[in-house]
Amino acid sequence: MQGKGFIKFMAILLGIVCLYSLSFNLVTYNVEKKAKEYAKGDAVKEKAYLDSMATVPVYPGLGLTYQQVKSKEINLGLDLKGGMNVTMEISLAELTKSLAGNPTDANFNEALKNAQQQMNTGGKDFISLFVNEYEKLVPNGKLADFFANQDNSTVLKSNSSNSEVKNYLSKEANSAIDRSFIILRSRIDGFGVVSPNMQKQEGSNRIFIEMPGIQDKERVRKLLQGSAELQFWQVYQNDETYGVLDNINKTLAAGVKDTVATTPAVAGDTTKKGGKLAGLTTKGNTADTSKATKVLNEAKKNPLFALLQPAIAPNEAGQMSLIPGAVVGIAMQKDTAKVNAFFAKAEVKPIIPGNMKFMWSAKPRTGTKLFELYAIKVTSLDGKPDLGGDAIANARADFDQQNRPEVTMFMTSEGATKWKKITADAAADPNNKKAIAIVLDNTVYSAPTVQNEIPNGVSSISGSFTQEDTKDLANILKAGKLPAPAKIVSDFVVGPSLGQQAINSGLASFIIAFIVILAFMAMYYNKAGWVANLALVINLFFIMGILAAFHAVLTLPGIAGIVLTIGLSVDANILIFERVREELAHGKSTAVAIREGFKHAMSSIIDSNVTLFILGFILAIFGTGPVRGFAVTLMVGIVTSLFAAVAISRVIFEGLLNKKSSISFDNSVTRNAFKNIAFNFVGRRKLYYVISSLIILAGIGFYVKNGGLHLGVDFKGGRTYMVKFDKAMNTEDVAKKLSANFDGEEALVKTAGTDNSLKITTPFHINDQDQNADKVVETALRKGLDELGAKYSIESSQKVTPTIASDIIYGAYGAILFSCIVMFIYILVRFKKWQYGLGAVIALFHDVLLVLSFYTILDGVLPFPLEIGQDFIAAILTVMGYTMTETVVVFDRIREKLGETGKADVYGEERNNLINFALNSTLSRTILTSLTVFFVLMVIFIFGGDSIRGFIFALLIGRIIGTYSSLCISTPIVIDLSKDEKKK
Repeated sequence: MQGKGFIKFMAILLGIVCLYSLSFNLVTYNVEKKAKEYAKGDAVKEKAYLDSMATVPVYPGLGLTYQQVKSKEINLGLDLKGGMNVTMEISLAELTKSLAGNPTDANFNEALKNAQQQMNTGGKDFISLFVNEYEKLVPNGKLADFFANQDNSTVLKSNSSNSEVKNYLSKEANSAIDRSFIILRSRIDGFGVVSPNMQKQEGSNRIFIEMPGIQDKERVRKLLQGSAELQFWQVYQNDETYGVLDNINKTLAAGVKDTVATTPAVAGDTTKKGGKLAGLTTKGNTADTSKATKVLNEAKKNPLFALLQPAIAPNEAGQMSLIPGAVVGIAMQKDTAKVNAFFAKAEVKPIIPGNMKFMWSAKPRTGTKLFELYAIKVTSLDGKPDLGGDAIANARADFDQQNRPEVTMFMTSEGATKWKKITADAAADPNNKKAIAIVLDNTVYSAPTVQNEIPNGVSSISGSFTQEDTKDLANILKAGKLPAPAKIVSDFVVGPSLGQQAINSGLASFIIAFIVILAFMAMYYNKAGWVANLALVINLFFIMGILAAFHAVLTLPGIAGIVLTIGLSVDANILIFERVREELAHGKSTAVAIREGFKHAMSSIIDSNVTLFILGFILAIFGTGPVRGFAVTLMVGIVTSLFAAVAISRVIFEGLLNKKSSISFDNSVTRNAFKNIAFNFVGRRKLYYVISSLIILAGIGFYVKNGGLHLGVDFKGGRTYMVKFDKAMNTEDVAKKLSANFDGEEALVKTAGTDNSLKITTPFHINDQDQNADKVVETALRKGLDELGAKYSIESSQKVTPTIASDIIYGAYGAILFSCIVMFIYILVRFKKWQYGLGAVIALFHDVLLVLSFYTILDGVLPFPLEIGQDFIAAILTVMGYTMTETVVVFDRIREKLGETGKADVYGEERNNLINFALNSTLSRTILTSLTVFFVLMVIFIFGGDSIRGFIFALLIGRIIGTYSSLCISTPIVIDLSKDEKKK
């Protein structure tokens, strides 16, 4: 075998990478295990322990901290850990209106309204829709009349064309989405979510946010949907504030004698190298806390200073003194809330001057969890800031003359006048230049020190910035310029108990399915089966290692994808082993049979895996959330399966042959399996057409009877709740009670696995734009549930607005149609005959129709809901992958048989006989692979939990249909499409 050394090298290299990637999970597991042992069930103590370990090196040799290691491990998704995800939509209609100065022009506002309606029904580019609608209403109208002004005069003129205005609006829209992303990310970071996942959904005005472990959904909704408010404040210097903090500390010490001490926060190096350009620079401070902590009294006598480290350091004489600058204290992230609570105490409030308020920095110091405290100076009687975000015309990330990253900020004409006065006051004392804090959402993003008055409204902020820092700060400065409201258009909440249940069921299905596969391969293929099992274990190790290397989020569908990949990974080995058995039956030696088996199977293996990978890639593009997780896992599994099942197993066989070891591919029971089979697939094709047609007609009948398909909430919009009761409930009684509380709106109630678990769906208030609509609906739900007189718990909830639902529908159509086109092109290229491509595509549509038919026929009969939603689309695409895999293998064998006999151009009965022979020769592989995957799916169906039962059911019937289709539909269709061809 050529390249054996290279394969070994790659296997070892990949193994090292995977081992390294998985080691982070082991390290975090050990730290968290110690935290649990220390806390002994106390969640507060456990969190405090982990917080204290955040900056402590825990990875031996590499010196990585717990915080760094935690960010590199495989994260659990919401369905396994519990938590919340939301999709935020940036209102581009509001943004556009604001950019135009909120005009009252009827045509302008009508164009906005029409564009928004088109967006709600599946439109994509709001700006293009708006411009098109305006031009329809006012054919000769000039949009520049609305948008061109003094502040954007460098990019827009009064005579700019509508096309130029469109480009300007598109850039502003993209910028607004970027700014919103930054703001939302800072809010999530401030919320304290561990490993949040945020993604801008490319090509749309939406942002997806996943927050594992979060359960306070009302707080999250309020936090995310609040309008951003950029402010500029003057700040007190450290020497002006220390006396206030010292008085607070003494007051607390006098009033709270039994305060439990905690370890003082250790401040890191606060140095920030300041630069000077256009009058603004960040002035740094340096603190050496090794001596500072010695001057603190015992924590019991210093409640505030035990948590808040004052900004002090030894001076040249070695005495402790206050550090000049705006930072007045430093505290660990976990202690900031406690410090805030101290400031809010009744006995402390009178000590704090009325024109002083404290704010924390937005981000911790690099590599730490230390946050800086600032004292904001309130200079107006109404408590408003010195300057608001509307004073910013623009801001950009830039570089100074020494090529260091900085931010250039441009004020509006009105803002420049105010800015001149503020900067003049701050720089008035040459020996005590003061800072101005840039504040967003009551957190300080930067507090640069003013070096001199800035008269022209153009300022530069420089310091120890990275390019990423300047980009973020520029976006923050622009954030207050234009209102672009963000609203939640979909959310999904999973309770922790449901997450734990999903973990248990997912692990159970994984272990059982793995054992089933190992046992089957060992029993059917004897010693060769054990080689396949070893390759399978290696493959599993590679899958998990690669997922860890890419910091993947593991979901329940993701686990299903891994288990399914295990079932599919034996397909390559079965293809190879069946070909080896054929060669052995022809009397060839074991070594020659293995070589020929690998050679002849390779074409089918490559084709089948490429088609399935293409389907996975399409799923990853069109899918979201769990569907995308399933697709990514599937693609990774396909790549590793090819390497493990083909390359590594070949190396193992070569090693056994070199050692003269005997290798058996069967046993006395399986030796003659599938021999002498001669089904007339081609001759009975009309019977198969009739069977398929009858099932599809029955499906149409039930479709009409049931009033259409049972669409899930993500296809029609609405809210869904999973509710668990302490006893069995009658679904009709629950529906009537809830409908009465939903003001007569529909409440669709179905059992979810057991009689005491119900899935409740309603469109109640789904179009209500009020931020309190979610609370109104949940209040009505709980009122209705309370009236049932049974104990209950809401395990999960999901909301999807009609806008999102329409996007999902069009995305699903696009995914299926795009898949068919890609499959047709691939088969056309591979087999060089359009009949093969068209036959495969017709088989795909046939399979989709059959699955839909079974769904309509069995809906309401089975004890779990058969909904058409995103998971169903994932199942349909996977079923299409099965069909393509099976069909390509059959087509490949047909092509091979026709080529072997030199009769590739024969037609009529002779061709039919050759095709029948090819189909029967692949029957062993087809049935064995189908049974293997079917067993795996059945295990997941039984043990995988209620949340994916409908999804797995679609895969189960799809597996059966795909096998039937590849043998009885796709090939006969190719024959019928080719029957009119003549010999060349």
